[in-house]
Amino acid sequence: MSHSKILILDFGSQVTQLIARRVREAHVFCEVHPCDVSSDWVREYAKDGNLKGIILSGSHASVYEVDDRAPDAVFELGIPVLGICYGMQTMAEQLGGKVEAGHTREFGYAEVRAHGHTELLKGIEDFATPEGHGMLKVWMSHGDKVTQLPEGFKVMASTPACPIAGMADESRHFYAVQFHPEVTHTVQGQALLNRFVLDICKASPDWIMGNYIEEAVAKIREQVGDEEVILGLSGGVDSSVAAALIHRAIGDKLTCVFVDHGLLRLNEGDMVMDMFVGKLHAKVIRVDASDLFLGKLAGVSEPEAKRKIIGGLFVDVFKEQAAKLKAGDGGHKGATFLAQGTIYPDVIESGGAKSKKAVTIKSHHNVGGLPEQLGLKLLEPLRELFKDEVRELGVALGLPREMVYRHPFPGPGLGVRILGEVKKEYADLLRRADAIFIEELRNFTDESGKTWYDLTSQAFTVFLPVKSVGVMGDGRTYDYVVALRAVQTSDFMTADWAELPYALLKKVSGRIINEVRGINRVTYDVSSKPPATIEWE
Repeated sequence: MSHSKILILDFGSQVTQLIARRVREAHVFCEVHPCDVSSDWVREYAKDGNLKGIILSGSHASVYEVDDRAPDAVFELGIPVLGICYGMQTMAEQLGGKVEAGHTREFGYAEVRAHGHTELLKGIEDFATPEGHGMLKVWMSHGDKVTQLPEGFKVMASTPACPIAGMADESRHFYAVQFHPEVTHTVQGQALLNRFVLDICKASPDWIMGNYIEEAVAKIREQVGDEEVILGLSGGVDSSVAAALIHRAIGDKLTCVFVDHGLLRLNEGDMVMDMFVGKLHAKVIRVDASDLFLGKLAGVSEPEAKRKIIGGLFVDVFKEQAAKLKAGDGGHKGATFLAQGTIYPDVIESGGAKSKKAVTIKSHHNVGGLPEQLGLKLLEPLRELFKDEVRELGVALGLPREMVYRHPFPGPGLGVRILGEVKKEYADLLRRADAIFIEELRNFTDESGKTWYDLTSQAFTVFLPVKSVGVMGDGRTYDYVVALRAVQTSDFMTADWAELPYALLKKVSGRIINEVRGINRVTYDVSSKPPATIEWE
């Protein structure tokens, strides 16, 4: 691959992924690797001449308490380096400065004064003071601070509580900031990262999904050769885009297995088949396993137990189909590759868990495991891409925008949107209620003309296994309750509940109660994340 690239060394921050996403938004390829890679590894990584810069991430640790350091080669390659938060502190200490615990910790909003007209911050400001000092509105998260600059560095930014909130050695193109430019709360964060990546590192902005298709297709053809591939098609964005890309590369040598566990959204199974069989002319085996799944879920109410049953059954059903395909038939040699829709955040989070640098938030079912059980080689054509890049790629491949830009849907489907025990009756009621909610979100627009579906990051309906008293006509009802959930977020790490218009909520509530017999009460969830999670289970 001949793209310019930026190396991000991860010291364990929960927001390291955001650094990578911001760099990719500048159309520059980047990768995240653990901070404990060796100097030899870094030199080897830079050997092809495409490495244009290195970014050192933040961390929850203190430099004087842990041994996490950047490999020496980082400062010896002669390429630009940007340190962020802990990355600034380890840069300072490794190059001869001093870091100490601060008397005043800074967490959250801060205003930083820029100094010295450095190349990194020149012309970037949110406002100016009456004295003419350029100021930045930023997000801080630190207790330690640099108290002595390394030789050759000058102060680039400061706050009253942190006199060295940024430092620079412009002769070596080393820059560091104590605040976090990767988070949206830092208003000029993208401008700062663009300045570093494009202007200081001089990386080429050539990471563009429309152009990437040809490269990805060539890579798949080279990897697969004359062999055959099977893929578990869930109907979600990642597996759908992976299927479309692989089909573009190898055509009929791909067979998709679509396991319908009875917990999909309304008419979703038919839509998947229409898209992939009807329009893309791909080979898809549809397995109706709804009775099997619902039977095994009977009497189970604990969320994690439900997830394990659904995940385990999916693997069992898929393995059964894969065994048939692997054996081959009259016209085929049999599949030797398993394709998965693994994307880059899965790879980063699983890698972070292995290196123990980051606190593990969750494990991912599709990073390892299944290929070994099936005796198949692994094909993961999306493993370098973030979700927004996967969506761009899907549109470029010809998938419908409404499919590619659908809100996230959990692997266990409605199984974790039905609180407590999962029953077919509950799933049928929820499917219909949820379809009404989504339809009206697509119908209602704000003053800019955007639909409320596009204005929310994730929206869905939750089935509550409780009954409430209601009145319909002259009669008393005693029926079920659903909750509507809609959130807005840029990264899914934090989320605010969406302030939907009352007229929209009124329309949705009225339609659900009138059209879905068995539901007589609709509530709206006004909890943000944290402390709540986005999904209820």
